[in-house]
Amino acid sequence: MPSKIEKKQKAAKQRKPPRDFSYTQNRELSWLRFDNRVLDEAFDESVPLFERLKFVSIFESNLDEFLMVRVGGLSDLAELKKQPVDNKSNMTASEQVDAVMAELPGLLSRWESIFKSIEGKLDALGVHRARIDSLTPEERTFVTRYFQAYVSPVISPLVIDPRHPFPNLRNGALYLACGLDGVTDEESLLGLIEIPASMNRVVEIPSPTGTYSYILLEDVILACLDSCFGSYKPLDRALIRVTRNADIDPDGEGVEEEEDYRQHMKRILKKRLRLQPVVLAVSGSLEKPTLKTIRKALELSRRSVFTCDIPLNLGYVFGIEGKIPEHLRNELLFTPFKPQPNPTIDMTRSIREQVLQHDKLLFYPYEAMNPFLDLVHEAAYDPECISLRITLYRVAKQSRLCESLIDAAENGKEVTVLMELRARFDEQNNIEWAERLEEAGCTVIYGSEGFKCHSKICQLTYREGMALTRLTLLGTGNFNEKTAKLYSDFMLMTAHPGIGEDANLFFRNLSLGNLRGDYRFLGVAPVGLKPLIMRGLDREIQRALVGEPARVFFKLNSLTDREVIDKIAEASCAGVRVDMIIRGISCLKPGVPGKTENVHVRSIVGRFLEHARVYAFGVDSDMIYLSSADMMTRNTEHRVEIAFPVLDPTCRALVHEYMGMQLRDNVKARSLTSDGSWVPVEREEGERPFNSQEALLERAYRNAESAAQQRAQEKERVAEEVIQAEVEREAVVEPTAEPEAVAKAEPALAPQPEPKQQPAAPEVQKVQATVIEPEPAPASQPEPQVTKPAPETSARRDKPAGKTKAIERHRPGRVRMGLGLIGLGLKTLITGKTK
Repeated sequence: MPSKIEKKQKAAKQRKPPRDFSYTQNRELSWLRFDNRVLDEAFDESVPLFERLKFVSIFESNLDEFLMVRVGGLSDLAELKKQPVDNKSNMTASEQVDAVMAELPGLLSRWESIFKSIEGKLDALGVHRARIDSLTPEERTFVTRYFQAYVSPVISPLVIDPRHPFPNLRNGALYLACGLDGVTDEESLLGLIEIPASMNRVVEIPSPTGTYSYILLEDVILACLDSCFGSYKPLDRALIRVTRNADIDPDGEGVEEEEDYRQHMKRILKKRLRLQPVVLAVSGSLEKPTLKTIRKALELSRRSVFTCDIPLNLGYVFGIEGKIPEHLRNELLFTPFKPQPNPTIDMTRSIREQVLQHDKLLFYPYEAMNPFLDLVHEAAYDPECISLRITLYRVAKQSRLCESLIDAAENGKEVTVLMELRARFDEQNNIEWAERLEEAGCTVIYGSEGFKCHSKICQLTYREGMALTRLTLLGTGNFNEKTAKLYSDFMLMTAHPGIGEDANLFFRNLSLGNLRGDYRFLGVAPVGLKPLIMRGLDREIQRALVGEPARVFFKLNSLTDREVIDKIAEASCAGVRVDMIIRGISCLKPGVPGKTENVHVRSIVGRFLEHARVYAFGVDSDMIYLSSADMMTRNTEHRVEIAFPVLDPTCRALVHEYMGMQLRDNVKARSLTSDGSWVPVEREEGERPFNSQEALLERAYRNAESAAQQRAQEKERVAEEVIQAEVEREAVVEPTAEPEAVAKAEPALAPQPEPKQQPAAPEVQKVQATVIEPEPAPASQPEPQVTKPAPETSARRDKPAGKTKAIERHRPGRVRMGLGLIGLGLKTLITGKTK
């Protein structure tokens, strides 16, 4: 007889409607299709040849992380007797691992073939990687001497026998393995040499002028292997690399009593090097007994061993880019690009004052990160700045931002840094920066247990007399100077009082460990982000049901959250048009009849990594949010994330323009089909090719140049006015001056026509910005009014008007602006200084 508990569970299952898997697909298989899409760039002959080689390396790096994290975690779950079932594909963990392993051989074969093809073409052009079997006598002499002088004293060959057990092979490290034939009656043995990570992996070989030849360090050792094991003779040889499970839950490991969290993370990182192997990669040829010995020692099945005939770990590719001969660089590489100045920001003026006047929107990597970095540096030395608060997830190794935070602390500012030590594969760098910041006097805190802080927010607080002014800086990507040149991301710089109050409350809640704060303008996970998305979708569904036009636009890295997927399908069935740009995983399949017919998904993979997240609701996009969060359950429910509204009409118009350009892309864009595969976007007859990233590059250059010219013209105009005013003043005080001269001078002081608007600013929409209203508060608490933010005496803008959520800006009057420019010109004339 079933127990009462079993009866209740059965009844609950009967009440719960079965999931519909007709419009969803497995996350892991979707990811593999994305990485295959990355590999497509290596096959694209319109991409410069060496850039194609870099995409081959990126494919491998992506796959390594996928195997360590996703397959590693699934392998652990596959050991359970009762395995969890994926809610997008109804597959168990072991079924998912089987499906991944079945896909890998085809992907790796494609990867190996394109690498060989590209290397052959580079070799013909003069960028040559020397192979052991094709060394010239001169090259062999060089390699032998290099080995004897530099390599032999460093390596430590090991002979594995019953008295010398198999060592721990470090995760991701390269090892040379070989079977050994001993001089005694012992059976064949195993030899191992770890490739020294402390040495340069790329060894340059003397070559004729105008060419570049190199050999990899592992090939240097392979070429001289016969001398490495004394009396033992190598029978075979290959390079091997073990990929281990890296899916560690730092919080699940338990922090020891009185243990600093940094020390706990250091202990976790050491453990990652010794976790269970997931796959073994072999480059070269090993006899079956040798390979079996290694495989058994690692406890791996045959299907977990992959062989190839190309180098393992292609990360060295990025190191030889700078060695390419000058005459080949234009042919082999993308045209160098330098992030341009934001055309709405004058870098010769105080960034703080400009943000107070008007919101600013930066778009990396097309525009430089300098306005943000300069603003923080400026705050570090501004006597009116009293505090700086920031969340840091991934930080550059050489970080100007962190140096400015240290300067601020040393200058007596209150500096609070939430440093997320659990940013996977960046843990060590974050630990080191946390220690430096703390030593400088910053207050360093860490994320809440079980919830990574993935949000990107910085707030600067100033005291002006008795009033406070807050500048809030919110991003879709990390505050990282290196990735800001590679990743496509937005950053909003605003002095909006309501957003400032929410940001202030956010930092207060972080310091208290409170993840359930109530916010009026910000959508904050793990509590408030998903409801914000759901309410936006519900609003469009209601519009569609009454026959009104309805539209939703999402730009994401990944879409895996089942609740959001189902709501999007519901919106599609109601008649809402849903357009999405999803770079990576999409567990939703568009175009499924009767389910997702109104959903359109595309992906853009190109020169820059698409990283920005945008949520827009309405045909006229009156609700636009930017965010650090993808629509993945880990982001919406298990991380601290922020979505922030774009309320300034100029900034909203910029987002419209940028996203419109990406929706027009018909070169790098791919469409997702109803079977889960990616296909090139079809061009209409006569339609010209349009590469959105290249178009945005051209736009950045054009607008920066136009803004610089306009500022130069404005300075000349002001200087002429100042000179004319000085002439007139002297004419007035000169006793011999004729009255007619004074009369003729007076018209020059009349108000001049306003300068033309900068061409960089797009046409401003006439639609009023709105925000998604929060859920009603309990009856015992007053309901927060989104339309009436608390007044802040130092904020230089008007309150929202009427019952709309429109946010109006208070801008300086034209007369006041003109007087300010004239004053600046007089100061320049008298002092010779521009500041």
